[in-house]
Amino acid sequence: MGKLLSLLSRDESNCCTPQKYDVFLDFENAEPTECEREVFDEVEKVLECSESILNELGLYKGAGREIREAITTPTEQSQTKAWNIVLPLKVRKYLFVLFTERIVPKLLGELCSGAMSPAQHLEQQQALVKQFAEILEFVLKFDEYKMKTPAIQNDFSYYRRTMNRRQRLWSSDCGTTVSSDLANRMSLFYAHATPMLRVLTEATANFVQQNNDIPVENTTETLATMAKVCLRMLESPSLVSQFEHEETELLVLRVMVGLVILYDHVHPQGAFTKSSNLDVKGCVRLLKEQPPVKSEPLLNALRYTTKHLNDDSTPKQIKNLLAA
Repeated sequence: MGKLLSLLSRDESNCCTPQKYDVFLDFENAEPTECEREVFDEVEKVLECSESILNELGLYKGAGREIREAITTPTEQSQTKAWNIVLPLKVRKYLFVLFTERIVPKLLGELCSGAMSPAQHLEQQQALVKQFAEILEFVLKFDEYKMKTPAIQNDFSYYRRTMNRRQRLWSSDCGTTVSSDLANRMSLFYAHATPMLRVLTEATANFVQQNNDIPVENTTETLATMAKVCLRMLESPSLVSQFEHEETELLVLRVMVGLVILYDHVHPQGAFTKSSNLDVKGCVRLLKEQPPVKSEPLLNALRYTTKHLNDDSTPKQIKNLLAA
């Protein structure tokens, strides 16, 4: 099962002091139990292609030259050449979106339902927690790459305009027929500043709304507890030293931020109120201790993709901490 989550110490001396967790979640080597196996295998099939998608996205140079040629010399050959560059990337990424919309509710259902407390879920279902963390990391990485690569939206805008003028369907190299309806939905997806985060927050919100038998507190407390665990791990040099890979520390940073954002979208009052179960100030201060190349994309995610940061109920201290 991997290294056990241990809730070793809680500060009970002050009722107003948040619980302190001395914990270790195995984000590197957690293996599924038999009870987790069915959902784990289904999610793993989706996650298997996530790394290659990010690699393709990071290396995407755009089809600007081919598109200009297709516009200035609009032959069948020049247009086909442009489509062959633009379409496979867009369709493959969007199919991953559809899979994500399907698997996130299944993961949340396993991690938030039943009689176990959030801490017990994290302790006994570490393999599923690891997969949820990997989805959160993918989401933030995807959106970071997308914002750095304006050619993605520019190229797809060309495809959409061209397709609307044609009266037939094209098939991508991944075997999917792309109708004008699917093209429109993909275009709306890529037009959003942080498209994958939007998909994840909507999938989580829909999970809460559609599962009336699972109290919303189950979901928000699970997100909050996992965020606290991430913060505690990162604050403790002895826990960080247990990571086998250097990049795991950045993964945990991304996961912590993703959990704060999700909590803010799902909890009715959001993540920033004084009554929140999240230590947002601790999260932000920890981020600001990191090198800018690590911290700035994550701080910007908190600044611009949360729902309640600018509410009147958000303490000025938090607003000042997150001021650009």
